[in-house]
Amino acid sequence: MTTIWPLPRLEISAINSINENRPAALLTGPAVWDRYGRQLNIPIVIQAEPHNADVAFFDELGSGLPPEVEVIYALGGGLVSDAAKYIGWKNQKPVVTIPTALSVDGYFTALSAVRQNGTVHYETTGPAEKVIIDWEIIRNAPPELRGTGICELLSSVTGLLDWQYAAERNRNTPETRYIPWAAKLMAGIAQQAFIIAKGVGQGKIEALKTLLDLMCVEVQLTNQLGHNRPQEGSEQFFAYAIENKTASGYGVPYADLVGPGILIAASLHGQNVNQIRDTIDSAGVRLDQLRTGDIRETMRNLPEYVRKHNLPYSIWNEFEPTDERLNQILAQTGLDARMA
Repeated sequence: MTTIWPLPRLEISAINSINENRPAALLTGPAVWDRYGRQLNIPIVIQAEPHNADVAFFDELGSGLPPEVEVIYALGGGLVSDAAKYIGWKNQKPVVTIPTALSVDGYFTALSAVRQNGTVHYETTGPAEKVIIDWEIIRNAPPELRGTGICELLSSVTGLLDWQYAAERNRNTPETRYIPWAAKLMAGIAQQAFIIAKGVGQGKIEALKTLLDLMCVEVQLTNQLGHNRPQEGSEQFFAYAIENKTASGYGVPYADLVGPGILIAASLHGQNVNQIRDTIDSAGVRLDQLRTGDIRETMRNLPEYVRKHNLPYSIWNEFEPTDERLNQILAQTGLDARMA
């Protein structure tokens, strides 16, 4: 059986207008709870603060869910959203997500990103029942988080290059075969990211609304295709590999890992990275959160990493990590002038 998942229902509403009658479990973070938790009018049975995305940890949380819980709420970022969807799937409970920033597209997917055996693994959980967007919360999120989901759109630039690269070498599976019309649609979505990036970085509501729309269209397109190849490639694999060198959970945010990955992947594909770098920077994504030594070591190990974890074929599979090539990429991306 093939399932084409829908988007969750989206509601634009202030969180203090929520009137939930079902006994609820709440997943959130300490800072988010201190700022927004008391605005929630929900009957909380149990509350947890996920601190990492390890699958064993998610399983532990899920096994401790009290039987009287009828719905799971997630208030916060991508980690709590993934945790809530996973726990809801394991316990056959509906999930309601309240993003505090448009930092990832995972709020809208039917997947939960879990960490297992040293890499990211996607578990198909089904989408949340509902996502509640409170524009006052989004608008007032920290600039380095507020609209950094724009990296989900910009990663299509390099994701599409990898998809085509694999197709030219007959390395896509039958299920992930290259589809020109889908590639064209995804390229159009990515192009809009360049247009709205500055407004997103400035916290302008219209730009953030467009970002929400584009992320939803991107997610639905990958839902239709049944895979993420147009939107996920060598840039994401870099983020997976370097994540373990940073503090997970409440450590370096997702976009601060993928942003440098996009620049590196674009350089590998022979693209001019200047416009991409300016766009990422203007959207509020930080490009200075990774140590240059860690970036270099990660790139050196990535050909082995993608083969070990059987990741979809990308330019990393044929990359030769000589010192000269690594220095060239770091210079082209400007990542050689970042943290030591």
